[in-house]
Amino acid sequence: MASPSRKPWPCSRRRGGVATAEEGSIVRLRLSELSVHRPRQWGACWLALQLWKELRLDQFWTQRLPPSRKGTRWDQILAVLTVYRLLAPGSEWRLHRQWFDQSAMADLLGVDFAAADPHKLYGCHDLLLAHKAALFTHLVQRWRDLFNASFDVLLYDLTSTYFESDPPLEEGDKRRFGYSRDKRPDCVQVVIGLIVTPQGFPLTYEVFSGNTSDKTTLRDFLQKIETQYGKARRIWVMDRGIPTEEVLAEMRAADPPVQYLVGTPKGRLSKLEKDLLDKPWHEARPGVTVKLLEQEGELYVLARSMDRVAKERSMRRRQFKGLWKRLKELQGMKLRREELLMKLGAARQQAPSAWRLVEVEVDATQATFTYRLRKDKLRQVRRREGRYLLRSNLTETDPAVVWNYYLQLVEVEQAFRNLKGDLAIRPIFHQDEARMEAHIFVSFLSYCLHVTLGQWLRTLAPGLTARSVLEKFAAIQMVDVQIPTSDGRTLLLPRYTHPEAEQRLLLERLKLKLPAQPPPRITVAPGQTEAAM
Repeated sequence: MASPSRKPWPCSRRRGGVATAEEGSIVRLRLSELSVHRPRQWGACWLALQLWKELRLDQFWTQRLPPSRKGTRWDQILAVLTVYRLLAPGSEWRLHRQWFDQSAMADLLGVDFAAADPHKLYGCHDLLLAHKAALFTHLVQRWRDLFNASFDVLLYDLTSTYFESDPPLEEGDKRRFGYSRDKRPDCVQVVIGLIVTPQGFPLTYEVFSGNTSDKTTLRDFLQKIETQYGKARRIWVMDRGIPTEEVLAEMRAADPPVQYLVGTPKGRLSKLEKDLLDKPWHEARPGVTVKLLEQEGELYVLARSMDRVAKERSMRRRQFKGLWKRLKELQGMKLRREELLMKLGAARQQAPSAWRLVEVEVDATQATFTYRLRKDKLRQVRRREGRYLLRSNLTETDPAVVWNYYLQLVEVEQAFRNLKGDLAIRPIFHQDEARMEAHIFVSFLSYCLHVTLGQWLRTLAPGLTARSVLEKFAAIQMVDVQIPTSDGRTLLLPRYTHPEAEQRLLLERLKLKLPAQPPPRITVAPGQTEAAM
């Protein structure tokens, strides 16, 4: 049976046995007119969103922040705020006017510029605080799953952050003048209490009034952790000045007892010096020796670090030499008595530790003074340099372990440095108290991405910091390649740049794979918007 003859395609005709396209259906690309537009930062934004998804924050917030009646995706706006705080922290106004357009967040999230509308950015802040407890419960479980993180040792400390705003007049407002760790006593502030693990994972934080005393915060945090995470064997590590004798007694009397390790003021060392004098030194680790003293169910650990001895001695000598030189200069000056007293006061303020080693006597009527070294005080200072007195109810624990627990307090200090440095939590410009607390909430959410990346790097790429890796990925840019066509349309190719060798190595170490390039788009007709191909 003969096969039916095949008809040529409607859009083609045969020339020499070869089917060719009709002249009207051919679209030629004018490669000579190719242009590149809108370079924007893509790599670090993509990495930050990978961390967001790794912590399953996309799922968490989709369930808790449903779209508004107008279709606003609050979960995506929060992702923009968090990534912005992680990569290029600044004001929400700067995000709207500058950063969003210079980043590839719109491409990565599939949103338009409406996601950076300032009213939506501020409005998103109003929806967050109700979910703080649920967020940290979720994150603790994710860190357990990802890194097998342990939350048995809790490091607790406080810091302050200040405001560039007028002092509030309302009675219950948390913005108050107080002791400023930022050296800004002229600004109102709030106090932030933070609990982290030795790996830097935060369990929770709390915002207190700016005039809150450190020693009044611990009892509330103990109750908060027990309520949120249940009773468990936990070791609280704190610096001196946070716990009171009353709270420590409550911790010992709890069922089960709450274990603690806390630094003690130097005044207590003076009281126990005689009891410790006859105790032998034990080596806790190379360069660190300890003395142990048990009293009334507590263990006192006097630790001596040779590295700290050398450091503190060098600092003391440098300050003392400067003060001694200044006193000699003042003796040779011709000053009125009032001027001399002011200059001596300035010298004392500049070198307070060294001043305690010098006895200065000013003449009652003349503008003269004498000074001498207090050798007894110098001997006492030399004996105590590089020594720390720790107090704990971990009476059966190896002293080397106790010392290592205390050294881990630097993780809280590092968390505060990241919040104030890399994530620029300060100063705060918000005028509304609730939005001020939401600003701190977003900063902590960014810190959670930061510490997750840091833990990845400890395991997969040791030696690198989270900030350095984000900077390396930031070099991967996205551009819009535009190619005009012969029929007046434009072919649009959004493309991220090919990673360099160093970036490819990081991707391999972190076990990450870049996504496919975005699909090309083409304008429907001159002057109209693009359509996906």
